[in-house]
Order: sequence, then structure tokens, then C-alpha cells
Amino acid sequence: QVQLVESGGGLAQAGASLRLECAASPISVPINVMGWYRQVPGKQRELVATIAVYDRTNYADSVKGRFTISRENRKNTVFLQMNSLKPEDTAVYYCNAKSPRSGGLVDYWGQGTQVTVSS
Repeated sequence: QVQLVESGGGLAQAGASLRLECAASPISVPINVMGWYRQVPGKQRELVATIAVYDRTNYADSVKGRFTISRENRKNTVFLQMNSLKPEDTAVYYCNAKSPRSGGLVDYWGQGTQVTVSS
């Protein structure tokens, strides 16, 4: 069982920056991919960014060039540096981890952290 604890959300003005952090426990659990997704009311949860083994990253087009995902493997922690924030970035951001089990990958989710960007 993997537990994910997120921190770093909050209120920011357009153009400002925020940094999200997500720590997975226990530290010893293997995690192949960590990432961030976001969701606004009435819409489906969407991918923001992921980082896999060997630091392979993937970003949604809407955040490319503004957001940077990074990972500290020893601590099973993932970060999302969000720069040049826009009001449309307002959402609940969820941390995700994919851990191998029984020949496949199991998804784990954090509780979500609110990011609100004012214009």
C-alpha cells in the first residue's frame, strides 16, 4: 500500500509561481512513474505532467515551458514547479504514483491540493 501526501498548493496571482510536493510512503516501495493531474468541477481529471524511470518526462501541452516536474528517488518524492501561472491553471492538483504489483502497475492517488490563480 502506498500513501501519497501533497503539499504546496494555495492562492497565487497570475504570473506568479507555486511549487507542489508529493511524498510517497513507505520510502522503500518501488514506484515506476510519479505525476500530477488536475481537475476542475464538472470536468474530467487531466494529466499535467509525469516523470518515469531515468527521468523521462511528459507534459500536457497547456503547461509545457511553464511547469517542470522533478523527482527525488531516494525519498520517493515528486515536485511540480509551476511558473507563469494562469487563471486557467486553477484546479485541484492530485499526485499519482504507479507501483508495480503482480505483473502490472497499480495507481495510487493523493488527497489533492487546491491551486487557485487570480487574474
